[in-house]
Amino acid sequence: MIIKEVIDLIEDFAPTKYAEDFDNVGLLVGDSSTEVSGALITLDTLEATIDEAIAKNCNLVISFHPIIFSGLKKLTGKDYVQRTILKAIKNNIAIYAIHTALDNQYKGVNDIICEKIGLKNRQILIPRKNSIKKLTTFVPCQDSETVRDALFAAGAGSIGNYDNCSFNVIGKGSFKGNEDSNPVIGKKGEVHYEEESQIGITYPAHLESKILKNLFKAHPYEEVAYEIHSLENNNQHLGMGMIGELETETDEKTFLNQLKETFKTGCVRHSKLLNKPIKKVAVLGGSGAFAINNAKAAGANIYITADLKYHDFYKAEEKLVLADIGHYESEQFTKNLLYSFLSKKISSFALILADTNTNPIHYL
Repeated sequence: MIIKEVIDLIEDFAPTKYAEDFDNVGLLVGDSSTEVSGALITLDTLEATIDEAIAKNCNLVISFHPIIFSGLKKLTGKDYVQRTILKAIKNNIAIYAIHTALDNQYKGVNDIICEKIGLKNRQILIPRKNSIKKLTTFVPCQDSETVRDALFAAGAGSIGNYDNCSFNVIGKGSFKGNEDSNPVIGKKGEVHYEEESQIGITYPAHLESKILKNLFKAHPYEEVAYEIHSLENNNQHLGMGMIGELETETDEKTFLNQLKETFKTGCVRHSKLLNKPIKKVAVLGGSGAFAINNAKAAGANIYITADLKYHDFYKAEEKLVLADIGHYESEQFTKNLLYSFLSKKISSFALILADTNTNPIHYL
């Protein structure tokens, strides 16, 4: 396989279109047409990660965090970012990063946190907006099933746990082709009326080019009439954070100690304990202070995240407990998630979980 084929698999799972605007995802270093000898899967890409890739004959590093985040104006090796990039280039090692595209996936970063905690009835904490579109097109009745099936095959018509969803109205369309036209039905220069089906169908925004390709291929008309609208609907299967419930409620200290053990963290920083049972739990891997109000609004008893600052803890306002388990600790299982997904898709080269511990924080 070449690198592009691996990237296509990853982005079918976690489309980079849904990465946050501030992020830097995708192929950061390397040529996408290069054949892959092996892929090292890691949370972070550092010099030690590149050394491990060299030792294990991997010419592709699949990283959660991007090593290049802001613009680089020079490559002189004066800091750890530049040294890592230079070492990768010298050794023909490509670097790919997925980051917030995977954060926003329903079966992504936060889902695996929920799994480790044992949460059920999971839902997205902050559903993504402006990620659903609607296509309306007009098709001769005798061809409507063919066109619908082509749209379904491209991924349109999925709503939550349902697929092949569409709305259809029968009506009468009219058209008149000019002298340069080549109508499939009717004659050029004459007004033609045709019994048509109006098909309305929704789809995820990242599939638009594929869906339009299938529409044009399956539609019988020379000129295809269609409309596309962006919907305001929240996407319940895409977005930041998750919220779920414990099978059995537990007391705060027991739950915090379980967190410390499960995520192997040196400490759990938390807000004031409220002496209330923990049942409803919100999570957001990585830096999650921005979602404290969302966790409160969702009725969470505790919100688990990382990188909370001093004043962030005041925002608990005795409505819930805030628990900071550490950035690395909250995302440490992400590389296992990527490995599990790719190992079901790839058998032509070695997929290797990185042994390098990239956590920059240590505890006494």
